[in-house]
Amino acid sequence: MGKEKTKKTTQQQATSKKQKGKSEEQVEKKQVQTKAEPEEYIVPRLFEKYKKEVVPSLMKFFNFKSVMQVPKIQKIVLNIGVGQATQDPKILEDAAKELESIVGQKPAIRKAKKSISNFKLREGMNIGCMVTLRGAKMYEFLDRLINIAIPRIRDFRGVSDKSFDGRGNYTLGIKEHMIFPEVNVDKITRLYGMDITIVTSAKTDQQAYELLKALGMPFRKKEVSNS
Repeated sequence: MGKEKTKKTTQQQATSKKQKGKSEEQVEKKQVQTKAEPEEYIVPRLFEKYKKEVVPSLMKFFNFKSVMQVPKIQKIVLNIGVGQATQDPKILEDAAKELESIVGQKPAIRKAKKSISNFKLREGMNIGCMVTLRGAKMYEFLDRLINIAIPRIRDFRGVSDKSFDGRGNYTLGIKEHMIFPEVNVDKITRLYGMDITIVTSAKTDQQAYELLKALGMPFRKKEVSNS
């Protein structure tokens, strides 16, 4: 009887070990499968609009023969200059955190290239931060800028159409960073202004203007004289 009991217990232990081994293998297989599965990529809404609506309309407007001639957005650069950072470095740290919360990307710290005694500025001092957006992040930010942030500007009457640099690039100045919904208004210690430069492949300012206008940039309406 004692021998039979010991045989049964050893068999039960062996089966339980096999079951444990199988369960561990199944867990490992599930982990490998979850790691191997690629993340679902969501195409930005503004990029779909560019391909389906903007490209055909610009080809017709400028009589382009090839799709490759149609101008496109290459990158967006956001820059915050903090002159007071020379006296209090913490101000620049706060500005960098605010910019990171807006774009979802860590900004780079910019240093002074020249020494200016009137501003108590020495070469190499940290005076600002900037970030460059490309690809999906670029289109997602531009979508939020056009449809959410800009309409929140007080007394907004449209953005200026005179801020092109002659090479198809457009720069927009923002006085208060709190227009972005990502900024927590309750935790703001000070307001920061920023420059947003939209770099395009357009060869002329007119091409860049029509590109941004087609994407939804709310340019100020030109006043037509009656004379």
